Amino acid sequence: MKIMIIEDEATIRDMLGETIEKWGFNDVKVENFDDVLQVFLAENPHLILLDINLPSYDGFYWCNKIREVSKVPIIFISSRNTPMDMIMAMNMGGDDFIQKPFDTNVLMAKINALLRRSYSYIEAKSNVLEHDGVILNLKDWDVSCGDKKAHLTKTEFIIFSLLMQQKGSIVSRNKIMRSLWKDESFVDDNTLTVNINRLRKKLTELGKENFITTKKGEGYIIQ
Repeated sequence: MKIMIIEDEATIRDMLGETIEKWGFNDVKVENFDDVLQVFLAENPHLILLDINLPSYDGFYWCNKIREVSKVPIIFISSRNTPMDMIMAMNMGGDDFIQKPFDTNVLMAKINALLRRSYSYIEAKSNVLEHDGVILNLKDWDVSCGDKKAHLTKTEFIIFSLLMQQKGSIVSRNKIMRSLWKDESFVDDNTLTVNINRLRKKLTELGKENFITTKKGEGYIIQ
């Protein structure tokens, strides 16, 4: 998933980006604060972290503009802590408010909770991921192609669903391992290789021999 950071303090912006990436998310940092809406429309993030005090227009303004076109979850992050600021944030369409300075673990807990609440209905509505004739069932962990079907283990399912969700983009080995750790599947580098090979073997048996491509030194990609 992609998280957009609208924060004009470079130190905080970079810290947020590093924290988000450690948790396996992609970060989008806004640096030109006249083009916030354009960046949002181009990137289509799953969640926004939004400061109130910004150059040109404040966070309330941009929240209102984004709400005109999207219901994407928005968390306000600000050193301002008056009740009126919090009320304004919620009234303008914010979903949560966290005050600076903040604990990154608390922030990530709020992000994960909001993402679960906001996007669980999508999984309920669409129980499959599909690409190039390959269908991954999110309910029973089956992968199929035509009339052939294979069942994935939990670890194989987490790896394959991450690659399918980010098809067309390279997913690093570190990102895959962090996703597995979040689900309490503790793997090392060798275990990841074993699971990738097992997954490839099952896909080959379905007639999709080169469905997952290795990018040496970078990770894996489904093209």
